[in-house]
Amino acid sequence: MSDEYKAAQAKLMLEQAGDVDVIITTALIPGRQAPILVNQEMLDVMKPGSVLVDLAAANGGNVAQTEANKVITTSNGVTIIGYTDLPSRLASTSSSLFGNNVAKFILSIGPQTTKEKGMFQIDLEDDAVQNMLISYNGEARWPDKITPFSPPPPPPTAADDVVEMTEEELLLAANEKQKADFVRNAGIASLASFALLAFGYNAESSDAVSLMATFALAGLAGYQVVWGVAPALHSPLMAVTNAISGMTAVGGMLLLAGGTQTGGIVPDSPAHWMGAIATVLSFVNIAGGFLITGKMLDLFRRPEDPKDYFEFYTVPAALLLGGLGFAYVGGNLENVSSSVAIAAAICCIAASEYTFHCRSFPFFALLSE
Repeated sequence: MSDEYKAAQAKLMLEQAGDVDVIITTALIPGRQAPILVNQEMLDVMKPGSVLVDLAAANGGNVAQTEANKVITTSNGVTIIGYTDLPSRLASTSSSLFGNNVAKFILSIGPQTTKEKGMFQIDLEDDAVQNMLISYNGEARWPDKITPFSPPPPPPTAADDVVEMTEEELLLAANEKQKADFVRNAGIASLASFALLAFGYNAESSDAVSLMATFALAGLAGYQVVWGVAPALHSPLMAVTNAISGMTAVGGMLLLAGGTQTGGIVPDSPAHWMGAIATVLSFVNIAGGFLITGKMLDLFRRPEDPKDYFEFYTVPAALLLGGLGFAYVGGNLENVSSSVAIAAAICCIAASEYTFHCRSFPFFALLSE
């Protein structure tokens, strides 16, 4: 133990010494000097009339003023008992304690049952009495007539009042909750889509949109890295496939964004055409992967699982596509398309998150094996 620990221990014992009335010390190591646990400073703060019983008196004692085989009283009225033969001195005390317990138990069987002086009546209704009484009035009671003790039933709780629901009702309730979640999320996505469109229309240049895209994607990616990683789903197959698809999509978008001359929706150079083709193929790969994954996950879907309501997400999708078409007609396609690209990237990350955290993921575990 460190010196700091010993100092804190001594401080605590000094505080306790001033509060207690009895201290019994038992730190005795055969063949070695007993350590001092109660020093003079602790003795000085103890109240007059306090008693210390030092069971280590034979080896010097745990109390500062202990004397072997003596009872001494300090100047402040504290009594220190230093007997080295306490076991032989406790025989009569132990007998008295045991006899007192037995007497109280016998009295509880009969004489104190009726609360009338001089009346002896055995109470067979008492659990302790009827379980220990093996014969009564010359008749054997054990084991047939002894009733085992059974504790009283617990008080009713709120869980006992819960109404049990059928499987159909549970499925209906789960579907309603799932529907409410989808409606809420679709509403949030619609508001976010409107905000992104508004930002795209009011942005002064494409640099502002680029900064917003970087900020949004960096924040979302950082959140997913911290909270959305499931180690059980880190199979090499899924990691390599997602990496290739993601890099081709990013490369295609970078080609589309670089060296734009007309700002139109139709590519106007070989590099733009290559970027468009790479983006489309990546989109087919990623979308097809999600569709196939969804079908595989449906194989593990249980009848009691709640239904998904993805059709509600057509509202934010229609809002984004409509805003993009309106921007194309109005000649503000460059900023708005970059703003809509933020939503597209966020949707890709959200779709990945939903797929990886779907409750029915045994297929991915099988791939990992």
